Amino acid sequence: MKSQTYYNIIPKLFNRDSKIDVRKSGLLFYALLVGLITGFLSSLFRLILSNLNRVKNAFAPEQWDLNGLNWLWPFLFTFIGIWFSIFLMKKFAPETAGSGIHEIEGALDGLRPIRWKKVLPVKFLGSIFSLSSGLLLGREGPTVQMGANIGKMIKDVFKQPAEENNPLISTGAASGLASAFNAPFAGIIFVIEEMNGHFKFNFYSIAALMIGTASADMVVRLMVDAGPIIQIKIFTFDHLSSIWLFVLLGLLLSFIGIAFNKLIVRALVFFENSKMNYVHMAILLAVIITAVGRYFPDMIGAGYKTISNVVDNSFSLKFLLMLFVVRFVLSIFSYGSGVPGGIFAPLITLGVISGMLFGGIAAHLLPDQVQDPAIFAVAGMVGIFASTIRAPLTGLALSVEMTANYELILPLIFTAVTASVCTAMLGNEPIYAILLRRTLDKEKSKISDTSIISRV
Repeated sequence: MKSQTYYNIIPKLFNRDSKIDVRKSGLLFYALLVGLITGFLSSLFRLILSNLNRVKNAFAPEQWDLNGLNWLWPFLFTFIGIWFSIFLMKKFAPETAGSGIHEIEGALDGLRPIRWKKVLPVKFLGSIFSLSSGLLLGREGPTVQMGANIGKMIKDVFKQPAEENNPLISTGAASGLASAFNAPFAGIIFVIEEMNGHFKFNFYSIAALMIGTASADMVVRLMVDAGPIIQIKIFTFDHLSSIWLFVLLGLLLSFIGIAFNKLIVRALVFFENSKMNYVHMAILLAVIITAVGRYFPDMIGAGYKTISNVVDNSFSLKFLLMLFVVRFVLSIFSYGSGVPGGIFAPLITLGVISGMLFGGIAAHLLPDQVQDPAIFAVAGMVGIFASTIRAPLTGLALSVEMTANYELILPLIFTAVTASVCTAMLGNEPIYAILLRRTLDKEKSKISDTSIISRV
């Protein structure tokens, strides 16, 4: 009788599990669609940016003549790019300002709407113009926001229930980061860590993230590039006695992260309260970017070429210090202006510069302790990410996937932990939490002003 009972129960259990699998298989299929579309759109985005940069460089004058007009092309290219991106953002979709990642976190909590029909074209075009202008902005913010909006689009087009909103939007965000940096694992970790509290964690939502990031990365590798984003020497780490230097680097980067977050907010307030219109703001930024880029091209743009030059020991310590200061200020002004664009790439560049500067000084003072200053450049990527975004695991995954330096995980962990713990103990909030709160406060203020006017 017992065996008969067991035989009767087993088919029931099997059928019950089968029904659950069939119900959830829809989510996984839609996650695949989100990843494929996000990967395609991100690849197209990267290819257009690359070709625009080639056009810009092809027409750039070899010798600048300020009395002539050969400076006009670089200025106009930069001015038009900034002006048009600001115009698109303010006119059609204000939520596309900046990286848009805080908007996604608000949407996952049901606090912010996702208007994908407007956001997708505005973010795509606006970011292409702003990034190609030479502003210090990254492509990852736009691809994350576009990916999340693709997730919402798939949910709406296929008329999925509201409960699929969170996993599909999250899958799109993870796929966007994965396709920006060829870093699928970092995309998964980013959603789990940075969007912790917003992302609804369960087995199938994690599976959706994995499917989405893998498919997005596959499309990017087929259409754009299959290698690491940052071409750098592959290091081994044998100097365990130098671990304390990575701890010290993390401590220094925690203070840099605090300063960066505070100044970003002040820059946003400055541009919001200024009386400059689209044209005036575009002229101001275009003059600064064009003038700096004329003499020091490594001081403008997202920074991928700058990173290569830094890790190749192309610069003296004195120039590295100047490079860090100028890029730090220009990164704050670029993001503070509110144009569409991400903050990860400029931050990573600052981390590489500060790490290389630290490694160069350490090599001079303690030659027996430093295997190669460029190892500290990789650690700097992790440390500055951990201190500003407060996402040490994401920073760790990104730096390893972007450089293929998997054997540096041990020193990178020490840098990431030190930077994130110190910055947290000093009261530095994650930058996207700050930005989301500002957005929600501004929205409440608008509603309050509207209600007061209606009463009057």
